[in-house]
Amino acid sequence: MMTMMLSAALATSLLAQVPNPTPAINAAKDAKAKTEAAQQKNSEALKAEQNPPPAATPQAPGTPATPPGSKDVPPPPGAGYTYDPAGRRDPFVGLAGRGGDVPTPGATRPPGVPGLLISEVTVKGVLKSPKGGLIALVQASDTRTYILRQGDKVYDGSVKVITQDTVVFSQDVNDPLSLVKQREVRKSIRQEAR
Repeated sequence: MMTMMLSAALATSLLAQVPNPTPAINAAKDAKAKTEAAQQKNSEALKAEQNPPPAATPQAPGTPATPPGSKDVPPPPGAGYTYDPAGRRDPFVGLAGRGGDVPTPGATRPPGVPGLLISEVTVKGVLKSPKGGLIALVQASDTRTYILRQGDKVYDGSVKVITQDTVVFSQDVNDPLSLVKQREVRKSIRQEAR
C-alpha cells in the first residue's frame, strides 16, 4: 500500500511540473498564419511591379513620351548586369608576381622592338655580331622575329646582358604594392631551338 501511495504522489508531482502545451501551440499557429499572410502580400507586390497597370491619363498631343531610361519605368526583365571597373584593378588577376607582366589597359604599344613585352618574348638564338659582342634573335607573340642588342629598350624594361645562351632583361615593376621598382628576368634559349 505504501508503494502505491508513493507512486501516486510521484505521478501527481510529475504532472504538476509539465507545462500546458496549448498556449505554445496556439502561438506557433498564429506566427505561421502571419508569415503566410506577409509572403502572400510580398508576392502580390512583386506581381504588381512586373505587370504595372496601363496609365489612365492620356498624353496631350505634342508632349514627349517618357524616355526609356527614366526612374519611373523599371528596367526590362532579363536585362543583364554590366560592370564598370572605373579604374579599379581586375579582380581575376593575381596580386602575387604581377610586376610589369600586366600592361596598362587601353594603352597602345609602339610597333617593333619598343612594343615588346618581356613576358611575351621567346629567345630563339644568340649570334656573334661582326662588330663584336652578341645579338639575340627573339620571337614575339605575333610570331615575328626581332633582333635585340644590349641596352635596347622594350615596352616594360630593357636588355641588360646577352650571353651565349641567355638574355637578361631589366623589367620595370609597376606594382604599387612592391618595394622593388626593377627586377631581373632571364630568358634562355629553349632546348628544341639548339
